[in-house]
Amino acid sequence: MHSAATMRLIALWAMLFVFTAIVLSASAAEDKTSKSMNNSSSISELVDFVKEARDYAREEDRESACQQFSNKTGEFVRGDLYIYAYDFQGINVAHPFRPDFIGEDKINLTDPNGVALIKDLADCSRRGEDSTYFIFPNPDHGSEDELKIGYAAKVDENWWVGSGVYLSDLPDFFPLESRENLVSFVDEAAKYAEENGRDAALQAFNDRNSSFVRGNLYIFAYDFNGTVLSLPYQPELLGSDRLDAKDENGVRFVQNSIDQAKRGRGYLYYLYANPSKNMEEELKLGYVRSVDNNWWLGAGIYASESNATNATSSTYLGEIGRN
Repeated sequence: MHSAATMRLIALWAMLFVFTAIVLSASAAEDKTSKSMNNSSSISELVDFVKEARDYAREEDRESACQQFSNKTGEFVRGDLYIYAYDFQGINVAHPFRPDFIGEDKINLTDPNGVALIKDLADCSRRGEDSTYFIFPNPDHGSEDELKIGYAAKVDENWWVGSGVYLSDLPDFFPLESRENLVSFVDEAAKYAEENGRDAALQAFNDRNSSFVRGNLYIFAYDFNGTVLSLPYQPELLGSDRLDAKDENGVRFVQNSIDQAKRGRGYLYYLYANPSKNMEEELKLGYVRSVDNNWWLGAGIYASESNATNATSSTYLGEIGRN
């Protein structure tokens, strides 16, 4: 028989073991979330890497720079980071892992969720430099399609360079039905605005009891200067300038949305506060469209509420690899 003191000691050790396991589990979860949502060090390295490539391209002639960028054993392939380059017409001029892209027109390339990645990256570089999200096969993960944060910078008026960091832990595939419902919802709101006028529409969009607020599916609206016109869950922001608003990864989602609306309509990814999760930022697929030359509107679906999953099928661009 164990003595009472021995039994107490065993119980104490058991409590310490359970407590340590809980702490380690919470730490691991927090670290995973940090890597997925923030990637601050990796994104900082990404920005520096692209700027280095841009400066190199400005110092060298374009042909020599593109040869270097297309060399998969060259100095501009560093672990997960590699440089690709396009002209502003969407012609690929350099890629170390997609030699089949070089010389091809990719301006209308869209990822599995309909995001026009080359147009988006070109718009980012037209501003000098900026970032956006898209899906692209990861050569280090068997060419699986994964969400990526891309950073692009203008070399000169003719071409730009870019690179990206994979956010492998985040879901990236939104079901077709969810996307179709999103588009229908936004089109319904645009039709209402056209038929009833801007003031009446905005009043409805900002009313949480209206048909344009369906749980976490709601209409937001801005003018083309980035001024908030409708945000039903954040009424304190009405009338504010959010042109340079950034998500946790530094992506300027309002500016990127304006780029889409200027084209007429389009999809984009961003991290945004989820009302049902205490306004914690979560991956969202947005769809926006212009109403007229003065303002635009949109809506978005959260990954956790749209049955979004990590891609498991073969990549939409075919297999690529480092060998």
